[in-house]
Amino acid sequence: MDSSVYIHPRALVESEHIGPRTRVWAFAHVMKDAVIGSDCNICDHSFVESMVKIGNRVKIKNGVSVWEKVTIEDDVFLGPNCVLTNDMNPRAAVAKGSAGFLPTLIKKGVTVGANATIVCGITIGEYAFVAAGAVVTKSVPPYALMVGVPAKQTGYMCQCGEKIDLSKPCVCGRSYDLKEGVCTLVQKA
Repeated sequence: MDSSVYIHPRALVESEHIGPRTRVWAFAHVMKDAVIGSDCNICDHSFVESMVKIGNRVKIKNGVSVWEKVTIEDDVFLGPNCVLTNDMNPRAAVAKGSAGFLPTLIKKGVTVGANATIVCGITIGEYAFVAAGAVVTKSVPPYALMVGVPAKQTGYMCQCGEKIDLSKPCVCGRSYDLKEGVCTLVQKA
């Protein structure tokens, strides 16, 4: 493990696969064989299960558990106490093991707000924004703003984090277009 990795003395880190400049704070638990990229921040009381893959510059706020078969790409923000799942129909008396879990993919630049729930077996598209408390039960397209229970798309969010009107550039200068119902970046800032 790189010497620039910071592990709080009260964290439990069993994995050797943690990238440079990543910080793991008090009472967090990172299991063996989890892979965490560089410049990440794993906050207090977080849990990262074995076989999880986390990209670079990811912020996992307090009280978040990342379960096996969840993949998190670069620049993702997981808000305090958001919930990720990997079993669509769990039962205490039925041990499925890894083969019974459904994969979840959270793509580059996604924000998942505090106390939001992401049901397993879906993909959250690039730079999508899941509002606090939302419950996402279906895959989410890129740049979508998802709100409510169950979550519904109510608009689009820019890479800079501002809500956008597709008919004009964002305040940051980026422009977007809908192509076949999918929001795409057409002009960089």
